[in-house]
Amino acid sequence: MGKDTGNSSNDYKGNTLGSVRELVIPDAQGGQRLDQALSALLPEFSRNRIQNWIRARKIVVDDAFAVTKMKVSGGEAVRVEIEPDVGATPDAPQDIPLDVVFEDASLLVVNKPVGLVVHPGSGNPHGTLLNALLHRVPQVAELPRAGIVHRLDKDTSGLLVVAKTLQAHTDLVRQLQARTVKREYLALLYGEVDHNGTVNAPLARDPFNRTKRTVHHAGKEAVTHYEVVERFPGVTLVRCKLETGRTHQIRVHMQHIGHPLVGEQVYGAGRRSHHRITFPRQALHAERLGLLHPVRGAYMQWECALPSDFAALLGALRDGTAWES
Repeated sequence: MGKDTGNSSNDYKGNTLGSVRELVIPDAQGGQRLDQALSALLPEFSRNRIQNWIRARKIVVDDAFAVTKMKVSGGEAVRVEIEPDVGATPDAPQDIPLDVVFEDASLLVVNKPVGLVVHPGSGNPHGTLLNALLHRVPQVAELPRAGIVHRLDKDTSGLLVVAKTLQAHTDLVRQLQARTVKREYLALLYGEVDHNGTVNAPLARDPFNRTKRTVHHAGKEAVTHYEVVERFPGVTLVRCKLETGRTHQIRVHMQHIGHPLVGEQVYGAGRRSHHRITFPRQALHAERLGLLHPVRGAYMQWECALPSDFAALLGALRDGTAWES
């Protein structure tokens, strides 16, 4: 049905300069918005990217530039000029060992250790997960953020999935947007949590500190479900299930309900207690990850054990040696 022209003669790559895709809208898609129809016909590209191409006059429908929100009837001839992805990274590959839980031609699931930063940034220009991925899987250099579709904070351990192809990247982004990716975390909270619950509180940037997030009515929707796993005097181990995946979501939500994470340095400062537990980071671990395989369509789930420091902390709580005055 579709064909590639220009520089794309064999395997099609979305970042190839000068590539053009020509296709015809099937009658079955009549009545749909153009971006919706093209999203189905070009699954290797996100809908947002297609919308950007429409605004940039990179898409022509029946010899006229496409416009946003236009609908198709079926039978239209469409020409798409493929723009390189400005989100593709130029960062340098680095030989950094990774704890790979699963890998195939489409996906890479890693157990991220405490201390490993996911993306390069201020204060962390290299030595990140992204640099490690560029060394292990060089082709991800052509993908937005080297295939990383979600993130974990530097001091949060656990499971993280990476796309190895554009098709997988697009599919995983859509699954995250549809909230069908299962993400479960173990978190150790100050206070005695007496029941399971849900925090439905929108999150926005803190107006006084741009690196922090805060609950705010004008923020983005954020929903965290939590259930009690184990109780100790003064602290509770809970499992948090993310419905959305906002920055610092669990850390902010737990502080919001009066139960900041043990070891929390950013969102736990307001906690009043004569006692504390010495732990050098937030006690948060991404234990489980589940999703639909972007090619096979089968549901897959992974689980990883607690890192040694978190496991040792729970052991100290069980034998009563974790608290200090």
